[in-house]
Amino acid sequence: MLTRRRFLTGALGASAALLSTHAVTQSTRKRMIADAQVHLWKADSPDWPWVSGAKPQLPEPMTIERVLPLMDEAGVDRVVIVPPTLNDRNDYALEAAKRYPNRFAVMGRIPLKDPASAGRLPKWREPGMLGVRLTFNTPETIQWLSDGTVDWFWPAAEKAGLPVMVLAFGRMPQIAPIAARHPGLPIIVDHMGVNNVINKEGKMAAAIGETVALAKYPNVTVKLSNIAATSLEPYPFRDMTDPIRRVFDAFGPRRCHWGTDLTNAFTKANYRQRISHFTETLDFLSEEDKDWVMGRSIVERLKWS
Repeated sequence: MLTRRRFLTGALGASAALLSTHAVTQSTRKRMIADAQVHLWKADSPDWPWVSGAKPQLPEPMTIERVLPLMDEAGVDRVVIVPPTLNDRNDYALEAAKRYPNRFAVMGRIPLKDPASAGRLPKWREPGMLGVRLTFNTPETIQWLSDGTVDWFWPAAEKAGLPVMVLAFGRMPQIAPIAARHPGLPIIVDHMGVNNVINKEGKMAAAIGETVALAKYPNVTVKLSNIAATSLEPYPFRDMTDPIRRVFDAFGPRRCHWGTDLTNAFTKANYRQRISHFTETLDFLSEEDKDWVMGRSIVERLKWS
């Protein structure tokens, strides 16, 4: 006969088993890791020429065949390819996305000086292409933000519903009015809006303050990326802890995206260290925060199904 004591003992035992199984599942589950920025490129050749004077971040190409083993060894599931400024071509990045659609997607480059490029945006999201990446990091391109050169782009990208990654170190006050005028345009700020020059000049706190000010615009998110190159210290880059925390506190886990820019400061930290920097040394991130920052947020932001 089933006594009350035996019933309770059995029920408690079953509950304990379920809790134990849940704990094991939670502790052993694999977090999806998606890197929001990696450059891939081929060697300079007649078929794939670099622009005159181009200088890659490494002396040798970073090819599909080279990056895949690095991803597998570090446990990186997906990578957003950001074609470098060696040329304005997206074909090699799209080749990677076509060959490995579950591993790679692309934020492509577009000729900004040609307003006729606007006609390409409505059909921009071909297979593997998720959005556009813009760079304002030379005297000429920085001037484009204020001289009207790129004014055509923002409304065209907004109308096409395209996410846009923007590299513009120390130029966040110029990004603010763009975000305000185009609330339907998903803007992703690269590298928290800062670099090692800003860090060396002692301007990090002020520049991060300008990035944090963009948090009031719901259409703006931020890549917590290129940390190894921006830091003036070795791993685990303690001088970057406060800047990362300030940005994270302002934008929250769903609007922050981990990324490496792996080929920049390539020998300063390996792929696993760039992951463990976030997952093991930043104690203000909860496990749920890490789920979002380390992959889920960028995948959802770019609608990478």
